[in-house]
Amino acid sequence: MSKRLSVGNLPHQMTGEELQTLFSEAGLVASAKIITYLHNGQTCGFGFVEMKTQEESQKAIAILNGRQVDGRPLVVKADRLQSKCSFSRRRNCR
Repeated sequence: MSKRLSVGNLPHQMTGEELQTLFSEAGLVASAKIITYLHNGQTCGFGFVEMKTQEESQKAIAILNGRQVDGRPLVVKADRLQSKCSFSRRRNCR
């Protein structure tokens, strides 16, 4: 299993710092990034979190997948595409 997680259905006003704080409930967060649209800087509603260990990644999925944040159920799963080309799947996002 990957230490990197994809996180979907994020509230559009959530910041990267808030995402990192949320995932710190499961352990040490190596990085947290919310993807934004290139043309206006608004969030795309998804992001990526890398935990320090695989065990912490599994714990994050167990406790955060489906959790309601600002009325939206989070979708948290292991990121199967580890390369930067995975970002190109969504147009106009960075």
